[in-house]
Amino acid sequence: MRPTYAVTELLGDGIGPELQRSVHTLAESLPIGIEFHPIDLTLENRRARGKPIYDELVASIESTRVALKYPTVTADESPNAVLRRRLDLSVIHRPVYTIPGVPTNFRRELDLDIVRIATGGTYDDPGRIIGDGGAVSLRIVERKPVREAARYAFTLARKTQKNVTSASKYTIQKATDGLFQQVVEEVAAQFPEVPHHAELFDALLAKVIMAPEKFQIILVLNEYGDFLSDMACGLAGSLGIGASANLSFDSNAVVRFALFDAAHGTAPDIAGKNLANPTAIFLALSLLLYQIGETGIGQAVKIATLDLLRKGVRTPDLGGKESTDSFTAAVAAEVAERLADAASPLY
Repeated sequence: MRPTYAVTELLGDGIGPELQRSVHTLAESLPIGIEFHPIDLTLENRRARGKPIYDELVASIESTRVALKYPTVTADESPNAVLRRRLDLSVIHRPVYTIPGVPTNFRRELDLDIVRIATGGTYDDPGRIIGDGGAVSLRIVERKPVREAARYAFTLARKTQKNVTSASKYTIQKATDGLFQQVVEEVAAQFPEVPHHAELFDALLAKVIMAPEKFQIILVLNEYGDFLSDMACGLAGSLGIGASANLSFDSNAVVRFALFDAAHGTAPDIAGKNLANPTAIFLALSLLLYQIGETGIGQAVKIATLDLLRKGVRTPDLGGKESTDSFTAAVAAEVAERLADAASPLY
């Protein structure tokens, strides 16, 4: 009997239905069962049902612990912002790496895991005007989310045998960034086998460009993570082809809820035309598989997707001729073959 996992599935707008079809096709090729619990988060349904749809969504994720989200329209409210608030999603894990077929001006190989604290910084305070010629905002750094993010980053490093770089401006922002660095060092002491060093954030940006191979997992505060993620995606060639994990933690800093999504939007101009590129949602599914403990299957999904792109099996947005369905079929077949070979006694 193959194991079966329950996954909350957040239905989206635009190309969302086509991506959902691709995910289900790929899931059927895996040697595990995935029981999807769909919640309709389309704009039409959100407007029709209002707040109760989020109550239903939260209840489902509290049951399944993991969710896969398709792109949604931001109108009236941002579903992502509502979900972060309702589920206390305090950390974002954004892998950024070179994706074959994506044009880029950067000629080096990029492979980073950016772990970003998703709360605090100056983003939690819109600020206020002071007199006629000034403005001020409060910068907040709290021990708890820093500890959660650090434990997640070091646990990831232990599992993947990678190093961790923490980056801030602790020499200048001695109170806020100093607290961040202090907590990171406390957590690092619990993972003595994981290589770790600290960088000043401005120097880090230059070093990632000059020597990206030296950096594997980078742990940063809210604003820094925002800046670094966009810069890294720009180096990789696209802000939209990639996936991220949004994480909530229990009192022991263990992942409580995990929401996985693609970074791109709803692409209404190609919706329903069988032209959508499912690469990002497949990478999101790969992250989800890692989270539920199926690391070998998650790795197979990621590597099979990227290897096919490298071989020129691509959708039109990457200069290829594959449709959404044909690309999905190719990935599903490749994943099934790789997993069958891995299970073979002759492998």
